Amino acid sequence: MFRSMRGRLVLLLLLLVAATASAGALMVALFRQSASARAAQAQAESGRACDAIAEGYAVFAAKLPMAPLESSEASARLRLAEVIRQALRDRPAIEGGIWREGKGSLAYAYPTYPGERPKTDVPEAELPRIEAVNHASLEADRQVVQRYATPSQTLLLTASPLPGPIPGLTAWTMTRVLPFAGRSYRLLTAGLSILFATVLAAAVLLSHFTLSWSRHVRRIESALQAHDITDLPTLAATGERELDRIVSALNDAGSRLSEARKRADHLSRQVAAAERLAAIGRVSAGIAHEIRNPIAAMQLKAENALSGDGPSKDGALRMILGQIDRLDALLRRLLSVTEREKLRCEAVRLEPFLSSCVATLTDLAKAKNLTLVHRADAQGGCFDPEQVRRAVDNLLRNAIEAAPEGTEVSIRARKTLEGLVFLVHDSGNGPPAHVREHLFEPFVTGRPGGTGLGLSIVREIASAHGGSVRLLEPERGAGTTFEMVLPWPRS
Repeated sequence: MFRSMRGRLVLLLLLLVAATASAGALMVALFRQSASARAAQAQAESGRACDAIAEGYAVFAAKLPMAPLESSEASARLRLAEVIRQALRDRPAIEGGIWREGKGSLAYAYPTYPGERPKTDVPEAELPRIEAVNHASLEADRQVVQRYATPSQTLLLTASPLPGPIPGLTAWTMTRVLPFAGRSYRLLTAGLSILFATVLAAAVLLSHFTLSWSRHVRRIESALQAHDITDLPTLAATGERELDRIVSALNDAGSRLSEARKRADHLSRQVAAAERLAAIGRVSAGIAHEIRNPIAAMQLKAENALSGDGPSKDGALRMILGQIDRLDALLRRLLSVTEREKLRCEAVRLEPFLSSCVATLTDLAKAKNLTLVHRADAQGGCFDPEQVRRAVDNLLRNAIEAAPEGTEVSIRARKTLEGLVFLVHDSGNGPPAHVREHLFEPFVTGRPGGTGLGLSIVREIASAHGGSVRLLEPERGAGTTFEMVLPWPRS
């Protein structure tokens, strides 16, 4: 996955998300620590506010007459409320009052209340908790703090006993700590928003870069696949610096390849022309050699006949006619190489066919004390029997002429996946190495007296059937084997 550009970009994005998540988690943890610290700070401030109320009450109690509080309850409540306001006026978000066990709230004040009108009533929803903290303070005879935490806020209640002429009095304060408010929460929100925006922008940019890169790569790939490798296209610039370097290198390679191909084509044409001239030269030399000897013989006989008597003239004329027949046979064989006859393919039984081919050459083989054998490993085939007979005859004649006396010459026919295969084998050394490269060209021969047309005729007949002929590589001391393959005809 990570071997591709896309995989690496995805990995980079995942690492960025992981780093952002870690930073966000760290910010949240720091915020929670900050919220806990703010709650502790608020608790301490609430305790100091409760102490301030107690100090104010002590001054108030010193001036209080010995008469019961109920005799002047209304005015006393007002003065107690003033004591509370004085104690809490510089303490934001803290409200409080004085509580009497069994009777409830005697005075209440919230001087920093953010509303338009002063708040003078004890919060009804918190009365049970206020009563509980005041009762706990009286029971313990010391300052008591109670905390009530919810997901949205932390409620802090503090109560202290008030010594004095009136029994059962306690001072209490209440404040709320909102974790999702204030400067810390705003900083957390801003930080998380920046992190999220950064990750989102990075994801968008990486996605755009990945898609753009992939689109350019696909365009280059499509352009290369649409052209042959010998004709590379000229690729347009992508706008991506790294890709454009590759595009430029491919364009340069295409230009060099085109120039190299042109030079190779030019050299190929020169080589082909040279090979054609060489082939024409070999054919011309062969024709000249084959024609010069009969002409020289006819010229000599004609000169002798002119100076001789009647019988010598008759002998000269017969010899001249024989040389003319030789030239005519040479021309016919040459034409059989250059002119293809229309094939007349038919179903042929191989055993009788090979037997008849061998029978025509039995006397020639006996003259060299050779044994001709044949074997058909297949029932039959489909080919032109006259044309193939000529090819087999040429192969067998060459084998008879090359085989040492007292050895065996064989022909075998068998079926393979490629087609019908004829194998002609002799125990000779085969053609010389210097003629093997041009063995199947006209007038190429490795033995004295040969015309060099037999194997070229075999090649033309095999090609006419869509097949081929070749000299198999011999094993050491294994003789010479020619293989002619005729493919199965299409149905």
